[in-house]
Amino acid sequence: MKARDSSLEMLISLDGEKFFLDSGYYVKMIARVIDASEQIPHGVSYSLTLHDRNNTRILGYDNAHGVVNSKRKRFSGKKVTWDHIHKRNMIEPYEFDTPAQLVEDFWKDVYKIK
Repeated sequence: MKARDSSLEMLISLDGEKFFLDSGYYVKMIARVIDASEQIPHGVSYSLTLHDRNNTRILGYDNAHGVVNSKRKRFSGKKVTWDHIHKRNMIEPYEFDTPAQLVEDFWKDVYKIK
């Protein structure tokens, strides 16, 4: 991140938080500032997850590992992205814009599922 703006501070303040929802669902948030790298140029390591009453992750936004975009064209190069979304057994790339947008996108998906 260029500067520690208020949305980054908001995301970092959620580190370690759990939010309990109805029907036994809960949200767990992990977010830490790290050194920016080629894989994580925004300098934020994060994991925002939604779990069901059996503790099964059913939604996750994170950047813990790289994923290859499966929607690439036949002759294009492989693009590996670290920001991605887990939706049950599927993984899709996520375009990280800002910490605030990340949190907003995550909660939108949580409410779609719930």
